[in-house]
Amino acid sequence: MEIITSSKNEKIKNITALLSTKKERDKQGLFVIEGLRIFQDTLKTAPRYIKDIFVSESFLKEHPETEILSGTDEKEVKLYPVKDSIFDSISGTVTPQGILCTVKKPGHSLEEILTDAKKLLVLENIQDPGNLGTMLRTAEAAGVSGIVLSRDCADIYNPKVIRSTMGSVFRVPFVYVPSFTEALRSIKEQGITVYAAYLHGGESVSGVQFDEKCAIMIGNEGNGLSDTAVAEADKRVFIPMAGQIESLNAAIAAAILLFHGI
Repeated sequence: MEIITSSKNEKIKNITALLSTKKERDKQGLFVIEGLRIFQDTLKTAPRYIKDIFVSESFLKEHPETEILSGTDEKEVKLYPVKDSIFDSISGTVTPQGILCTVKKPGHSLEEILTDAKKLLVLENIQDPGNLGTMLRTAEAAGVSGIVLSRDCADIYNPKVIRSTMGSVFRVPFVYVPSFTEALRSIKEQGITVYAAYLHGGESVSGVQFDEKCAIMIGNEGNGLSDTAVAEADKRVFIPMAGQIESLNAAIAAAILLFHGI
């Protein structure tokens, strides 16, 4: 195999573009995962999505080609060795592990997610990539069957989100919806009770008995849920807090509500 030794190589330039811009990820239908653990998780959960694999020279010395490609569709997947210094320059981590992949975006529809849904996480205008990734990971741990996002939420395929999900992006189906209001109405039509996280009234989460089929709705980090979203909710719940704290981090609030809803 010929080793990539230049940052001007078209493959390297393309990885940089995918890491940098949502526009390019949308255009190509691809995103990037990095690190051995998420690579192994992807092999177990969704090997069909892996497109190209890039490894540093050092990584290739410790992991032979047959080992790396084992479990992939070897007719479709290509392996590219990269000079260590070039690999380090495109890595999004402080201490690169020596492996990253371009991966096809999984696709889900709202109809698919609502089929036999029991517990949903519904997100409006979440902007922080770290929060979004943590919410996906927490949702998987809490047994959420699907996630519905307003179209103005942060990009789930942002590298910071992908790192935070720890592979949950492949295991929990999600969908961005063009109309958040219409999506909420579709959720309720399936007999799913929508609970809005709300600071200005409602019932304390400690006293709520969540319905078996429920959707927990979390809003923007700074402004919370919009009035329109709250108006569509079946119930409003809040997390009681001591001290002078007005609100919790959105991802922490989501975790508390999701685990109360189990």
